[in-house]
Amino acid sequence: MPAHAPLVRDYPESAVLIAGGTSGVGLASAFGFLAAGVRRIGLLARNAERGNAARQALRDRHPEAEVVFVPTDAGDLDQVNAAIGEVHSAFGAIDVLVNSVTATYRPELLHRTPPADLAKILTGQALPPMQLTRAVLPLMREQGGGSIVNIASDAAKVPTPGEAVLGAAMAAIVMFSRVAAIEAKRDGVRVNAVTPSLIAGTLTAENVLRDGFSKSLFEKAAAQAHLGVAEPEDLASLIVFLGGPGAAKLTGQAISVNGGISAG
Repeated sequence: MPAHAPLVRDYPESAVLIAGGTSGVGLASAFGFLAAGVRRIGLLARNAERGNAARQALRDRHPEAEVVFVPTDAGDLDQVNAAIGEVHSAFGAIDVLVNSVTATYRPELLHRTPPADLAKILTGQALPPMQLTRAVLPLMREQGGGSIVNIASDAAKVPTPGEAVLGAAMAAIVMFSRVAAIEAKRDGVRVNAVTPSLIAGTLTAENVLRDGFSKSLFEKAAAQAHLGVAEPEDLASLIVFLGGPGAAKLTGQAISVNGGISAG
């Protein structure tokens, strides 16, 4: 048992950092946290123009909030460490880390995938959330608590044609999150994964539905979403819950929000 009760701050006292927070699920989560009462939000992303636009959009809706944007390539460990340090210095804490940083990928059958692309797909997808988690974990351990939410996909759970390497990367993120949760629970740190399938209205959905094998695959998936294809706000609602006091005893889980495309 920990020597002290885990530190679980309510939303108004929390500092939240969202990697990949300038569009899609990441940006929807930023709006969700601000709506829940959070007043300190950090955003990390590679595209400075989109990052500044996201920061302004958040400030326009919540002018009382402090919003910091740091241009960061989450695949570059030096940039990750520098960005985490900058946000922590600005806020004095990081209570919630959301990693919405998986790279753009179009499913393709394995025998059509160039062998030289395998390592790039695997590391490009799996490594960024691992590096971000590793960078923030000592800070959360020192303060006595925190919540980390890693976004993977249902490819971690459901064998899907065209997603052999992607599925391996997503499964790596899920298992990484579960092991990190077991290791970090003694220090009051919670780690969970969210595993969506198709998410309407995102750049990723636009990419995979464009044409070819990928289009056919995800149109079939969408037809199985009898509760409706998930939208960024559906994922954001879960992520905000996982980052808050209502999920204080929830860790090591991989939760799907997919409208019924699959169960697992």
